[in-house]
Amino acid sequence: MTIETVDYTTKIPNNVNLAADRQVLRALEGWHPGYIDWWMNMGPQGFQEALVYLRTAVSVDPKGWAKFDYVKMPEYRWGILLAPKEEDRKIPFGRHYGEPAWQDVPGEYRAMLRRLVVIQGDTEPASVEQQRHLGKTAPSLYDMRNVFQVNVEEGRHLWAMVYILQKYFGRDGREEAVELLQRRSGSADKPRMLGAFNEATPDWLSFYMFTFFTDRDGKMQLESLAQSGFDPLSRTCRFMLTEEAHHMFVGETGVGRTVQRTCEAMRAAGIEDPYDTDRVRALGVIDLPTIQKKLNLHYSLSLDLFGSEVSTNAANSFNASLKGRFQEIKIEDDHRLEHATYPVLKLVDGEIKRVDEPALTAVNMRLRDDYTADCQRGVDRWNKVINKTGVAFKLELPHVAFHRQIGEFQNVKASPAGALVDEATWNRDVDKWLPSSADGDFIVSLMRPVYETGRFSGWIAPPRLGIDNKPGDFEYVKIAA
Repeated sequence: MTIETVDYTTKIPNNVNLAADRQVLRALEGWHPGYIDWWMNMGPQGFQEALVYLRTAVSVDPKGWAKFDYVKMPEYRWGILLAPKEEDRKIPFGRHYGEPAWQDVPGEYRAMLRRLVVIQGDTEPASVEQQRHLGKTAPSLYDMRNVFQVNVEEGRHLWAMVYILQKYFGRDGREEAVELLQRRSGSADKPRMLGAFNEATPDWLSFYMFTFFTDRDGKMQLESLAQSGFDPLSRTCRFMLTEEAHHMFVGETGVGRTVQRTCEAMRAAGIEDPYDTDRVRALGVIDLPTIQKKLNLHYSLSLDLFGSEVSTNAANSFNASLKGRFQEIKIEDDHRLEHATYPVLKLVDGEIKRVDEPALTAVNMRLRDDYTADCQRGVDRWNKVINKTGVAFKLELPHVAFHRQIGEFQNVKASPAGALVDEATWNRDVDKWLPSSADGDFIVSLMRPVYETGRFSGWIAPPRLGIDNKPGDFEYVKIAA
């Protein structure tokens, strides 16, 4: 395995020798103005002239791949970066298991592969669009810097997918690349392709939940694509995962700091009942039951991103050796799934039961199970924060049948505990389970910006450590006058 250096002498930094690939270089340079136009119109509103302390990839060596410095976001060096090439890499799953990894798109899988790349690519600008107003209500310069770091890296991930489209899919790829800049999150006319990426992000707790739950779905999808028999896509996704880890860190620590501040305020005020929400809210913090409701919402929305539990499309992608499973090479089976089964939760005779399905058609379910286990580890860490303060409350992931729009449970009503309920019960209790408009109004009322260096809004605790080991009073964003 070799480490490719990143060429910063061209307009588009890269480690794929774009200078020698004139056709693709011209195509990307032609796409660049449209991207900048999209960024200026749909990127972080009001802070394009601010100097932000951002990390930029300067290598794909995991030991020292990024440098930190102040940069204006429109001048960020978005680039094309692929993980180091593994010599003699073999396809790790599917019909082509054990064959040499492909360096070009296999003709028979062209349409299927392009669809996978476009769907992944569409999520990247969507999250930037969803988060574009958050700078105006940032609880600190530290948090403002973090959302901007997430934004520029989602932009770079868009570039990563556009490079694949431009280089390997000809005119069709170029047309798809243009379309990626034309769809808009939440648009009635041209919405983003996946439902969770058309939801609003009205407040910072929503942002933290999004980066914990929805970006974690992104991690699982990228891990699956990183197994791909198409080597350029595998290498692209492997490096994207390096950057994605920070996004989930922002989400997990953001929710954790919110929980910590609430519990500390309750203890200081002598409030023992977490459900005494009026008294807790009067302290200027977000009560734990409302945080649970936000968790319920974002987890259920993110589960829908995995698609149907039983899926012939997912089976076809696996069988074609295009999209594998989470950590495919660590799974001890034949990696072909021709005769294996996997348990799937289904509604059978009015009851939720586990049913063995062919493992090949249940790869979405397996990936979702891996996702749930990964989410649970983060929720456990939040509960440790609560336990340390002595507050009697436990955050929990809702049942997978709760609040679903896609898959086996899209037409049923279930409580967060997994009990099937009728329409009347759902309508009566839904505000106990999901954020109400009043909950949203209260959270928004706390979203007052704090731009003073080293200060934090009263509803969230400071982080334990600064970014890049900076002190607590470091000026992460220099806001333009």
